[in-house]
Amino acid sequence: MKTILSISRRSILLAYLLILVSCSRHAFDPVMEQARLLHRDAEWADLASAGKDVDKIVSFWSDDAILIFPGQPVLEGKPAIRAYVEASLKTPGFKIHWVSEKPVFSPDGKLAYMRGTDELTVPGPNGITTTLHLRGISVWRWDADGQWRCVVDISNEEPSAPPAAN
Repeated sequence: MKTILSISRRSILLAYLLILVSCSRHAFDPVMEQARLLHRDAEWADLASAGKDVDKIVSFWSDDAILIFPGQPVLEGKPAIRAYVEASLKTPGFKIHWVSEKPVFSPDGKLAYMRGTDELTVPGPNGITTTLHLRGISVWRWDADGQWRCVVDISNEEPSAPPAAN
């Protein structure tokens, strides 16, 4: 009887410890997550610049992502985003690259936003390619699979440089 009681206590203690460990979240380290998020974003920018793998490019957005780009309708969800990326990559002369900076995290470390600058080359109205200089904000979420994914991506054109004073 003593052995059964001892095993029962051990089992309860082990179950308690497992519950305690599974419920605890590792401490959020903003310095480490900043480096991790900036690296992930740079990897994404490089894939988009290469323009070869639509599925990999689209995988950086969440399933419920929203995109708001200049002159485009609002895109919601991966099917719409995938169609947009696929069409963009097939556009002659299309090229994109961006650099993001200064991630800001929510206190629990599950959301972040950062600003960035983009260069987007597209065919102009006269058929000659033109490069747009954009600025934007991206909002990222730490997903259940342990990856940062972009949930909101917004950009607009940078203002023209003011004329030089004489």
